[in-house]
Amino acid sequence: MTVDERRRFERRPTSIRVEVTNPTFGTITGFARDISDGGASVLIENAPLPPIGTVVSVRFRKMVGAINEEPVDMKVMYHNRNVVGLMFAPVPDAL
Repeated sequence: MTVDERRRFERRPTSIRVEVTNPTFGTITGFARDISDGGASVLIENAPLPPIGTVVSVRFRKMVGAINEEPVDMKVMYHNRNVVGLMFAPVPDAL
């Protein structure tokens, strides 16, 4: 079974600026190559990749302003050279 056969959500190609933040390494800037309802594939150049399993705060940006004002939590699922696969983290139930 290939990776594509296991995908639950359709990918959409894109080129959106992404800011990936974690207290351990600060903020890394990259570009989303594709995005789906489940996550995003982000190209990161000139920065160390966050470790697999790390939960990061992600903000997607347009040329002017942010697509999401509040960062969303995502989990680093894989590395492939200088690309990281990020999965949207589940939202905890509201109290």
